[in-house]
Amino acid sequence: MPDYVVAIDQGTTSTRAIVFDHAGSVVATGQVEHEQIFPKAGWVEHDPAEIWTNTRDVIGQALSRADITRHDVAAVGITNQRETTVIWDKATGEPVYNAIVWQDTRTQQIVQRLADGDVDRFKQQTGLPLSTYFAGTKIVWILENVDGVRERAENGELLFGTTDTWVTWNLTGGPDGGEHVTDVSNASRTLLMDLETLDWDDDLLRAFDIPRSLLPRIASSSEVYGTVESSSVLREVPIAGILGDQQAATFGQAAFHTGGAKNTYGTGNFLIVNTGEQIVHSKNGLLTTVAYRIGDQPANYALEGSIAVTGSLVQWLRDNLGIIDHASDVEKLALSVDDNGGAYIVPAFSGLFAPYWRPDARGAIVGLTRFVNKAHLARAALESTAFQTREVLDAVNADTGIPLQELKVDGGMIENELLMQFQADILGVPVVRPVVAETTALGAAYAAGLAVGFWKDTDELEKKWQEEKRWEPQIDEAEREALLAVWKKAVTKTFDWTASQ
Repeated sequence: MPDYVVAIDQGTTSTRAIVFDHAGSVVATGQVEHEQIFPKAGWVEHDPAEIWTNTRDVIGQALSRADITRHDVAAVGITNQRETTVIWDKATGEPVYNAIVWQDTRTQQIVQRLADGDVDRFKQQTGLPLSTYFAGTKIVWILENVDGVRERAENGELLFGTTDTWVTWNLTGGPDGGEHVTDVSNASRTLLMDLETLDWDDDLLRAFDIPRSLLPRIASSSEVYGTVESSSVLREVPIAGILGDQQAATFGQAAFHTGGAKNTYGTGNFLIVNTGEQIVHSKNGLLTTVAYRIGDQPANYALEGSIAVTGSLVQWLRDNLGIIDHASDVEKLALSVDDNGGAYIVPAFSGLFAPYWRPDARGAIVGLTRFVNKAHLARAALESTAFQTREVLDAVNADTGIPLQELKVDGGMIENELLMQFQADILGVPVVRPVVAETTALGAAYAAGLAVGFWKDTDELEKKWQEEKRWEPQIDEAEREALLAVWKKAVTKTFDWTASQ
């Protein structure tokens, strides 16, 4: 058996390849950012061709830095930004339009048309409310707005995929027989898959008017889908794991048992709680999703709280306001003041996701006085991440009836110790950071490694998880509730904004 597994992490802002060894440790990394395209307010796009070029580049970088060849690699796992939608010509591999990113809100009118007054119309089957967030409405927009695409799709000339499918199809040969496949975790984010059958639902396809021939085969999250094509530096290596990024992080955190949970701090925040083989429908604004499926075993399901803007708020402070030069500067600036100075930022840039699901909301900075300076705004930005997470965790506790005892965390923002301490304070439970912070890529590696026998089973993976640091709450319940009350008041100020214009 070769000594390594490679994970490809196709994310919202960059694509990475990470080489992991048998201990689950990072050996080497390659990373390239891609352009964020904003054609109009509320529109967010990526260039699929750039993503594919970057994928090939980062694989080469990672193998070179690890000083290994394809013969040293047992398998490749893929994880990806979910919901981001690509449609391409299966004969040429040419995309018919840019990738429409999960954050994009252009499909709101399509959502309203399909909902016909009830955004939960398909929730029993899919676990999801009708929202611009999910891939199904993005497919509809491309079919209806790009010349000739509807006819070509009906003729079976085009293929759809989230970016896992796009990368896998290209890696396995593209027009020359590439595998058109996705896994259950990504398929569960389209509004087109039935949670019970784990297959595309004909009634949903009719409602959305999407031809079935456009859609990939739905596979498990851990199986051999195909091998890398002959011109790649990874030629003949099996591709054996696919997981949407948040489910991959759950897998990487070894949250394999009912009640296991993690919170990822990235562009947005995503709290996932494993509900085992049981499909739990939320009454408190959470999504029901597929966590993962290993081979032919039953699927594991999850409740998810999705927050649209957390890390990207720090980028906004840097890029739009110029308050900081680098994202990492935000902690030092925030630490230069004792509190937020009475300022609260609610980053509803594209509406609010869980637990509110308010597409009419827009961002607001409230509580401003002449006293407030850029350091207070930096602190308010970090605190907004923690407040939003608290609201999602409250929804999880209400749905499950089993209060979470601690929160495992991962993602880029967990290096920010001020944020982690405030998160523990506002939750009232410990926050725990693992030794291996690259849990999204690690989860994809684990899924691929399991499929080829690199690792034996999930029990072995669970034993590899190690705690690196823990933050305990340092404020009392009265102070916690007082802070939350002001936050909730601030959130209400963002409602009905677009409707009032």
